[in-house]
Amino acid sequence: MPTQISAITAKARKRLIEDTASFWTDNELRDICIDGIKDLWRDIVDLKQEHYLTTNTTDVSFPASSTTLIGVPTDVHKIYMLEPVDTTSNSTNVGLTFQPLDYNHKDFIRARTLDAIDPTNSSIWYSIRGAGAPVGAPEIRCAPKVNSAVSIAFTYVPTLGPMDSNSFVPIPGEADNALVAWTVAYARAKEREDRAPDQGWLAIYSTEKQHLLQSLGLREYQEPSVATALFEEYWG
Repeated sequence: MPTQISAITAKARKRLIEDTASFWTDNELRDICIDGIKDLWRDIVDLKQEHYLTTNTTDVSFPASSTTLIGVPTDVHKIYMLEPVDTTSNSTNVGLTFQPLDYNHKDFIRARTLDAIDPTNSSIWYSIRGAGAPVGAPEIRCAPKVNSAVSIAFTYVPTLGPMDSNSFVPIPGEADNALVAWTVAYARAKEREDRAPDQGWLAIYSTEKQHLLQSLGLREYQEPSVATALFEEYWG
């Protein structure tokens, strides 16, 4: 059962020996807790175990004779994969692939000079520019152009949405203790002359965070974790 942010801040209050709001307001503790959630989220995303992966199949498309995708979500953190929505054998997009490439790569430069192509058994290069979320949707440039629009299955890692006290903590793996420690550490900064977070509670947070990341490091055990050797597919 996920935990509400209000439950985390209530536990933090007990550690602060202030059951009723007096020195720290509920909003202060809520905002500190949300900062802790964002700190955990960044490192969990970097584990690349796709805890937050989502696919949008309704909004994104590559219009005919265009150089840019439209309908890109505003909450894009990292793009995982682009592919046509319809990849069935009778689709006009069968065999169409999208592959990332530096915008100034010679193949991308050449592709930008081509006339619009038929989006069947073809490859489209794409390059990402712009700040991305939370500033706004990134711009995704593509080449060569296509002569008929392609609906895109846009698979990506989104940023976290707005949160309040009633929101559930969007962190997997039992993160309550880490967030309580973070909240207490930064709340106690208000008591200190230098306004620095409490180092003892930060150390507790760091330990809890490392345990959390270790527990989230591998999501399946069906197959052994092995690296593919260079040119392994050509071994006899």
